[in-house]
Amino acid sequence: MAEYPWARLPQFLKQLELDRLDRDLFLGDPGKGEGRLFGGLVAAQSVIAAHRTVEEGFLHSLHAYFLRPGRHDVPIRYVVYRIRDGRTFTTRDVVAYQAGEAIFNLSSSFARPEEGIAHQEPAPDAPGPDNLPDWDLVRLLPKEDQGWARRFRESPIEMRAVDAIEAAQAEGTPRRRVWIRVRGELPEDPAIHAALLAYASDRGLIATARRPHGITRQRDASASLDHAMWFHHPPRFDDWLLYVSESPISYAARALIYGAMYRRDGTRCASVVQEGLIRARPQPPAPAS
Repeated sequence: MAEYPWARLPQFLKQLELDRLDRDLFLGDPGKGEGRLFGGLVAAQSVIAAHRTVEEGFLHSLHAYFLRPGRHDVPIRYVVYRIRDGRTFTTRDVVAYQAGEAIFNLSSSFARPEEGIAHQEPAPDAPGPDNLPDWDLVRLLPKEDQGWARRFRESPIEMRAVDAIEAAQAEGTPRRRVWIRVRGELPEDPAIHAALLAYASDRGLIATARRPHGITRQRDASASLDHAMWFHHPPRFDDWLLYVSESPISYAARALIYGAMYRRDGTRCASVVQEGLIRARPQPPAPAS
């Protein structure tokens, strides 16, 4: 695996080491940065908090609401609620607080492995990741947006786009195909793998919904509203995954996006659904001639 001098996987893994203040109370570090905190980090830390209160089973589903924008300068307090401990399924709710206000709510379910029915439709066609260029947003964004681009490149997740990044799609259901992987090796901890997959799942979905409207990131005010994810196999994130997303409908500034993650051998390992808010900023008036 190539080395990336700008990657910050060790720092990110450090952020996933939550301080346990009590049996079901944890404290997380949002890290340094500018602007709004990426919601995927809060989701990842919430997954870790839930995992740390479960003795058996793997995370098979999560449902979350992004309630308020997070900040970089205030620690995040995670309160875990033990909803159910069953023979097969265990349920945990997590509420993330910052400065006394709830910013994120997660409901998660864990399952013990069992034998049962199995079927899957074929994975979509896509060229492999090896010959695709890195998703280098620094070259695509205007100078005033370079801070955001640097944060993207410093992410622990590498992305390689199969389809043009900002190209408008005039016909058909808007779709995108992106290869994703961790910029380094993860420890053998299922909680870490699940957290990184949850973090990565929030990347690029709203960009899919923007495609038929010709709205670029610097021309909209967008945010994730709610997010659901199902892990069909025990979470593993130690190789490239093909992340395919499509947006069948948007209305009243809200867009629905479906996502699916596939291993290189075509196994569908996760499914995602998100509703995102996309508000186009008004164009500045043309200068007077």
